[in-house]
Amino acid sequence: MNWEENVKQKSLWNGEISNLTEKERIAEKLAKRVKDGDVIGVGSGSTSFVATKAIAKRMKEENLHITAIPTSYEVKLLCENLGIPTTTLMVQKPDWAYDGADEVTPRNWLIKGRGGAMYHEKLNMAATPVTYILVDDSKMVEHICDKFPIPVEVHPEAINLVRQALLQMGAKEITLRLAKGKDGPVVTERGNIILDAVFHDVDDTYEAKLKSIVGVVETGLFIGYNVIIEK
Repeated sequence: MNWEENVKQKSLWNGEISNLTEKERIAEKLAKRVKDGDVIGVGSGSTSFVATKAIAKRMKEENLHITAIPTSYEVKLLCENLGIPTTTLMVQKPDWAYDGADEVTPRNWLIKGRGGAMYHEKLNMAATPVTYILVDDSKMVEHICDKFPIPVEVHPEAINLVRQALLQMGAKEITLRLAKGKDGPVVTERGNIILDAVFHDVDDTYEAKLKSIVGVVETGLFIGYNVIIEK
């Protein structure tokens, strides 16, 4: 038995999308990569939102059949609204994936996670042969933390333990991320909180060091993944 009416909206994105024209151009370019039968990891954030809409448009126009592995409830609802079937990593492996980024260095190191979905984004990226990172020039930086802190997803009971360990690692600033639509901190889809940590002189050991801290669930630092930057 189906519901008489699903909860649907014309757009699930709340707020203005920056650099929309540029993101639409990148989205159209990505949509041309889609082949019938693809299983695609779908990232979260405004650029992925625009790209998913472009892919759904091509699916409808050319009668293509794809399956998406979403990285958040936001993306799952978007796919459902656009008529894109979804699955999980427990069932299928992605042929490829796409996502956005907050920072990209010349070595293709990334900061992601301003939307709080870094755990599932990293799962998809680790599981797929290649991930297309959709960015404009505003996301390109020389060094990690040039513009944004590194998000660190933390079990709530470990907040003080993790904060102390981050300071010992050399964090220059640590901020508990607060929600905008509710009182209190941002709570991730796994029930955790986010500490945003600013570091100087990040090297290729930092992702592993951050993950080794007891209480850290995941980080928004992505180093050494097979990514292709699409601009």
